[in-house]
Amino acid sequence: MQTTTIPVATLRDFVAAIFAAAGCEAEEAARIGRYLVSANLAGHDSHGVIRVPRYIHWLQLGYVRAGQRLSMVSEGPSHAIVDGNYGFGQTVAPLAVDLGIARARAQGLAVVGLRHAGHIGRVGDWGERAAAAGLVSLHFVNVAGGELVAPFGGVDRRFSTNPICIAIPDEQGGPLLLLDFATSLVAEGKVLVASQGGKPVPEDALIGPDGSISGDPRQLYGEIAGSHVRDAAQGLGALRTFGAHKGSGIALMCEILAGCLTGGGTSGPVAGGKRGRISNSMLSIYLDPAHLGAVDFVRQARDYAAYMAASRPSEPGGRVLLPGEPEAATRRARERDGVPLSTGTWAAICETAQALGVAAPA
Repeated sequence: MQTTTIPVATLRDFVAAIFAAAGCEAEEAARIGRYLVSANLAGHDSHGVIRVPRYIHWLQLGYVRAGQRLSMVSEGPSHAIVDGNYGFGQTVAPLAVDLGIARARAQGLAVVGLRHAGHIGRVGDWGERAAAAGLVSLHFVNVAGGELVAPFGGVDRRFSTNPICIAIPDEQGGPLLLLDFATSLVAEGKVLVASQGGKPVPEDALIGPDGSISGDPRQLYGEIAGSHVRDAAQGLGALRTFGAHKGSGIALMCEILAGCLTGGGTSGPVAGGKRGRISNSMLSIYLDPAHLGAVDFVRQARDYAAYMAASRPSEPGGRVLLPGEPEAATRRARERDGVPLSTGTWAAICETAQALGVAAPA
């Protein structure tokens, strides 16, 4: 795989300049750049700057809106349902998380449902934000109008990738443990990365309409030669869930909790079978260990995690990893060395920038 490595600050500034040129205020443009690059730093390239051309396209179509704030739909002392008004997820998601943090600190726990948000990016960012406030948090996400994934035993798209995140705080204002995964075998963004010359997806990640198993991105996007544009409506296949019936069952519950309970809507059916505007919904639960009387919570969690990780490795030279450890190691390396992007991904971003009159960094 051919790559171009970009210094972190250079990449953040470049992405921010693109969104500013597209009509975002400087603060919002910088925020989008910061969170997209944060996903790359964590090794979640599927949710990072590869999304820039798609976000700009959605902004130009009016599918996502710049400069939005939350609207309150319903609320109580320990709960709220808020509408993101199709604002950028990197703007409205942290506002919803901060609302949950404030109510959990006051009441001991809080449930916040966010609906009609633009793509909220790496959900781990929102778990990390809650952990920095000393809270345990659980996040269930779906995509209204975003059918991409076949249920176990089927070939037709019914779910989106429907991620789940659970974050446990440490004493230093960070996550002790951070579990963040899609309920599909791979995130759609990983297929996007593979389609642009990046890391291939597993050979069993996709399923065709005839039930054949494949790792070919064309199952999701149709023919891709000669263009950086990727449209999942053009593919006839679907992503598969992880863990057979288990991942499929969790994906279904994400649709019910994030889609139905927030009022944001489920992934399907999609009108005419074609994707148009999509929106994320996220149901989040925030717990304050101190309010629950768990005064020794972090130490006990740390001790048990260490005990689990001390299990003898199954392979020589291996070790048991804690949730969040690979991302933390990747972040340290990329902050030092820069962010590697496939040449296809970098070309697509630069093409988007050029169309907006933004010069690419040397």
